Amino acid sequence: MSAVVTLKKGEGRTIKAGGAWIFDNEIDTIVGTFENGEVVLVHDFDGYPMGKGFINQNSKIRIRMLTRHVEQEINREFFNMRVKNAWEYRKVVLGQNPEDLMACRVIFGEADFLPGLTIDKYADVLVVECLALGMEPFKELIVDLLKEELAKDGIQIRGVYERSDANERKKEGLPKKKGFIGAEFDTDVEIVENGVHYLVDVVNGQKTGFFLDQKYNRLAMQRICKGKKVLDCFTHMGTFALNAGIAGASDVTGLDISEYAVEQAAENARRNGLEDTVHFRCANVFDELPKLAAEGEKFDVVILDPPAFTKSREATKNAIKGYREINMKGLKLVKDGGYFATCSCSHFMTQELLAKTVKEAAKATHKRLRQVEFRTQAPDHPILWANSTNVPESYYLKFYIFQVVDER
Repeated sequence: MSAVVTLKKGEGRTIKAGGAWIFDNEIDTIVGTFENGEVVLVHDFDGYPMGKGFINQNSKIRIRMLTRHVEQEINREFFNMRVKNAWEYRKVVLGQNPEDLMACRVIFGEADFLPGLTIDKYADVLVVECLALGMEPFKELIVDLLKEELAKDGIQIRGVYERSDANERKKEGLPKKKGFIGAEFDTDVEIVENGVHYLVDVVNGQKTGFFLDQKYNRLAMQRICKGKKVLDCFTHMGTFALNAGIAGASDVTGLDISEYAVEQAAENARRNGLEDTVHFRCANVFDELPKLAAEGEKFDVVILDPPAFTKSREATKNAIKGYREINMKGLKLVKDGGYFATCSCSHFMTQELLAKTVKEAAKATHKRLRQVEFRTQAPDHPILWANSTNVPESYYLKFYIFQVVDER
């Protein structure tokens, strides 16, 4: 029989609202024996059963919930159900177009009720990231079940690579892990997204090799960039820049501090026959934007896709300063009547905080903004709603497109 964890009276507000985590300070008692990573029963203070999750005393996130049904057995059938539901969801929300399903996130942790586990699909390759101790014993079973599910749709997976090399593993008492699951294979994978060809390096690329979450935000920028002079900041593999280029932009510059990323981006430009109009250079964006402004440069479209400036609630205040600064520098380079896209990929930089920060940046630079649209992450990164708000474990990407209005 599983150990039983009982919450303190008045605690568990997040879990009761539909969240997926129970923190260490919310627990009153634990009855029974267990090992870290094992599945336990969770009761409210009055004994009301709240579900099952796996426990880890190494982590402040003490329990990650797997199911609200206490009678549910956590076994092969359970994980098969979770995997099948996740893939069926992607087929609906991404459509039956093979290109849209070619590269997508198939498992998105808490939002697919498989906490701590991410699996991305790049053509015929799967990339796995496991950040939770309790999921570690099940990850290869889940991979096998997913391969079986994909095979039903005629998709044969030729290789699986693990990218569990994030620092979050240390918080779970886990070592970083990186390598093949099963037989070795060629890890350079070509994908097509929004009509753009990319070579994805699943071994050395950021995260699992590619940022899939901006797929439809990149597509939205295609509508704006035709015939335009475009600046793409923090370009990484050149994704926004290449979408601008394929849409018919007249001139595109992509900036990134990583030489490796710039080399990849330039190769992707050649792959798409865009090397004459889409150019990349290695530069610190914070330093480069003031230099461009001093040189009198102006762009029809400026895109800011910075890394998360904060990964903790405590660092949010400094992050706000960083977002305000970069948005001010970006806005100064937009022509009157031009367009400005800006985003944050931090859980802790909420939509309201980002909007307030951009508003302050616009005021400081004497720019009037007209919102074109607000967007979030692609639907293969679903946002799980709770009773009172969105579950923060699943909602992180906020993306604004503005026009810089000329009021003359």
